[in-house]
Amino acid sequence: MKKTALFGAIALALSVAASAKEWKEIRVAIDATYKPFTYKTPEGKPTGFDVDIALALCAELKAKCVFVEQAWDGMIPGLNAKKYDAIISSMSITEERKRAVDFTGKYYNTPSRVVVKLGGGIKNVPADLKGKKIGVLKGSTQEKYARGELEPMGAVIVPYEAQDQVYLDIKSGRLEGTVADTVEVYEGFLKTPDGKGWGFVGPILNEQKYFGEGVGIAVRKSDRDLRDALNKGIGTIRGNGVWKKINDKYFNFEAWGK
Repeated sequence: MKKTALFGAIALALSVAASAKEWKEIRVAIDATYKPFTYKTPEGKPTGFDVDIALALCAELKAKCVFVEQAWDGMIPGLNAKKYDAIISSMSITEERKRAVDFTGKYYNTPSRVVVKLGGGIKNVPADLKGKKIGVLKGSTQEKYARGELEPMGAVIVPYEAQDQVYLDIKSGRLEGTVADTVEVYEGFLKTPDGKGWGFVGPILNEQKYFGEGVGIAVRKSDRDLRDALNKGIGTIRGNGVWKKINDKYFNFEAWGK
């Protein structure tokens, strides 16, 4: 019996070791339309805060990062269909998503807000948005908020496959506003020439029932070893200054949040 138990323990240890060695390559899903978190260089190379975080974590795990582009609303189905191994693309940790995938702890947390044309009479959110067309990223926490709070007050919610498509339709006059992450909408729209005259209205949006517990990395529920390794990696880069170096490359504030 002792020999059987010993052999069983050895077999288990070998199994765990073999499983750990499988993560020599990590396929990372990104939506490259979300500047400054995930976007492309003029040469078409993925870059941004999320991408640099992914590369830093892969370095900690001694694994190769392979980036896989995916439309936002197909992120979780693609993960569970094994098209990639992790989502490192500004995905908020919510109770609804946790029913489908596992998450690491957060690696950043920034709030959202409503953006409209300034001077157009929209001051009170959600009351003044009645009848207004508000574009949102399909499947996002911002869409969930807009459906829960703005639509019941008469706003017309229009979902899009990518956030940059929202800005194109704002520019063309087909939309009267958006709900977006404050950092992303500033970088992707407000600081551009197309964003002149537009700005934030209403309160800072960070209610946990809509926006979750911060942004984490999603993995399949069957890949707890990868989740745990990535969690350890987040703690390491947070402690050794790598996270701050990446943060300071993109932001003039700390994006870790509360």
